[in-house]
Amino acid sequence: MARQLTDHFTLDEFTISQTAAREGIDNTPDAAALRNLRALASALERVRSRLGNRPVSISSGYRCPALNSAVGGSKTSAHMQGLAADFIVPSYGTVLQTARAVVDAFPDFDQVIYEYGRWVHFGLALPGRTPRRELLSIGSKGKYVSGLTTNC
Repeated sequence: MARQLTDHFTLDEFTISQTAAREGIDNTPDAAALRNLRALASALERVRSRLGNRPVSISSGYRCPALNSAVGGSKTSAHMQGLAADFIVPSYGTVLQTARAVVDAFPDFDQVIYEYGRWVHFGLALPGRTPRRELLSIGSKGKYVSGLTTNC
């Protein structure tokens, strides 16, 4: 049975990984990451509500260091602390529209990144840290640009 973090999000949604399964990586979060995942799920509840209570489909949530390395994630990725998720909300609108709505829905975000026109990366700051409110986009050129834009 799936462990509920909030009304609409389970721990499995944040930890399941085809790469982890294929590589035999245990992607079980420690206690600190689990606390962060609860906060992340609560933030995504606010996002979901703001987007008309439409389902949020998470493609990547928590990544233990071995999994993060296996998928080529940043060495400082918030995914490793349980503070970031990549997702789409197909019934809301485009990914760019979703990214912009996320900013309005949860103003205490650390990062919102419009990634490759395919998903939104949503990150929270570490507990006790001031959120950066960083808006970025990355596209086919592989370079991050400031703001939420298709010009990348």
